[in-house]
Amino acid sequence: MSSAAQPAGFGWLSILRLGLVQSALGAVVVLATSTMNRVMVVEFALPATLPGALVALHYAVQMARPKVGHRADIGGRLSNWILAGMAVLALGGLGAALAVATMATHPAAGIALAVVAYAIIGLGVGAAGTSLLALMALEVAPTRRGGAATIVWIMMIAGFAVTSGVAGHFLDPFSPRRLVAVTAAAVALAFAVASLALLGLERRGTTVAAAPPAPDAPRRSFRQALAEVWDEPAARRFTIFVFVSMLAYSAEELLLEPFAGRVFALTPGRSTQLSGLLHGGAVLGMLLVAIGSGRSRARAGSLRGWTVAGCLASGVALAALALAGGLAAPALLTPVVFALGLSNGVFAVAAIGSMMELAGAGRSGSTGVRMGLWGAAQAVAFALGGLSGTIGVDLVRAAVGSSVAAYGAVFVLEAALFAGAAQLALRLERGAARGRDAPRTATRVAADPLRP
Repeated sequence: MSSAAQPAGFGWLSILRLGLVQSALGAVVVLATSTMNRVMVVEFALPATLPGALVALHYAVQMARPKVGHRADIGGRLSNWILAGMAVLALGGLGAALAVATMATHPAAGIALAVVAYAIIGLGVGAAGTSLLALMALEVAPTRRGGAATIVWIMMIAGFAVTSGVAGHFLDPFSPRRLVAVTAAAVALAFAVASLALLGLERRGTTVAAAPPAPDAPRRSFRQALAEVWDEPAARRFTIFVFVSMLAYSAEELLLEPFAGRVFALTPGRSTQLSGLLHGGAVLGMLLVAIGSGRSRARAGSLRGWTVAGCLASGVALAALALAGGLAAPALLTPVVFALGLSNGVFAVAAIGSMMELAGAGRSGSTGVRMGLWGAAQAVAFALGGLSGTIGVDLVRAAVGSSVAAYGAVFVLEAALFAGAAQLALRLERGAARGRDAPRTATRVAADPLRP
C-alpha cells in the first residue's frame, strides 16, 4: 500500500502507548475506589456511606470535563495536560492511602485528609482522562477509532486487574503501614509508565481532526460550544444513555469487596484478588466485542447490539450475585463475579466504541466538548450511583440487621437499572436502523440516526 493510502494520525504503536497511559491511570484509581473502600468498611468497621461519599466526591469534581474538552478543541499540547493530570492523580492516590491509614488511630483526622485526597484524585482523573480521549479523537484516524477505543480500554481494565492481583498479594497480612507502602510503589510506577509512554508522542501524530477555523473567525466560548453540542439530538440522547447505564454500573466496585468480606469472610488480599477476577473477565468481554463487531459490516449497529446484550447479561449476573449471598454459596461467588466482569466488558467497550464513532459525527471543532459531556454524565452517574448504593446498604442493614439482605437488595436494584439501560440502547439501535432506511432527501429531523 502506498504511503498516500495510509491513514493520517497515530499508528497502532502510538495507540498502544496511549493504552499504557490509560493503564497507569486505572492502576491508581482501582486502589482508591476498591481496596481502600474495603479497608474502611471491613477492617475499620466504618459505615459504607463513608467510602461511597468519598468516591462520589472524586466524581463530582470531574464535572469540569467538558471544559477540558473545550480546551482540546481550541488547541494546546494535550500530552502536557495528561502528564499533569497523572501527577495530580498520583499525589491524590498516595494521600488517600495515608488518610485511610490515619483512620486506624485518628478517625476524624483521617476522614478530613481523605476528603482532600479524593478531591485531588478526581481532578487528576478529569484532566488526564479527558485530555487522553481528546488526543485520541484528534490524532486517531476514523478507520482506527473503534479499534483504538478497544485497545485503550482493554489496557485500562488490564491495569485494574494486574494492580488488584499484585496489590492483593502484597497486602496480606494486612496493616495500615503495608497499605501505604504498596500504594506508594503503585503510584510511583504508574507515573513513570505514563511519562515514558507520552515522551515525544504528540510529535508523531498528523492531526486528522477537522481543520481549525480561519484566524479571523470568532472563537466560540465554552458556553456556546456546550450549548451547540447539547442541541445535537444524537449527542443528547447518547448522553442520557451514558447516564442511565453508568448509574446501573457504578456501585459494583464499591460493594463487591465489602460484600465478599462481610458475607463470605474473605481476607483483604482475597477480596482484592476477587476484584482482579472481575476486571480480568471484563478484558475478555472487551476482546469478544472487538472480534465480533470487527466482522460486521454495519459496525455502529453491531456495537449497539453488543451494548444491549452486555446490559442484559450484567443485570442477570448481578441478580445471581444477590442469589449467591442469599444461599450462602461461596462456590458460586467466583464464577458469578467472572460472569459479571465479562458482561461488563461487553457493555463497556461496545458503548465506548459507539462513543468514539459519534464523537466526530456532529459539528466540527466540538469533538472534545462531546467527549467531555459524556464523561461528565458518567461522572455524575458514578457519584450518584456509588453514594446511593452504599447508603442503601447501610439503611437496609440497619432496618433488617442482615448484610446479606442489604447487599442483595442493592444488587437487585442495579440489575433492574441495567434492564432499563438495555431498553434505551435498543431504542438507539432502532433509531439508527430507521435513519439508515430513511430517503436521502429526508428532512433534518428524519436524518437524525438516533431520533426515536
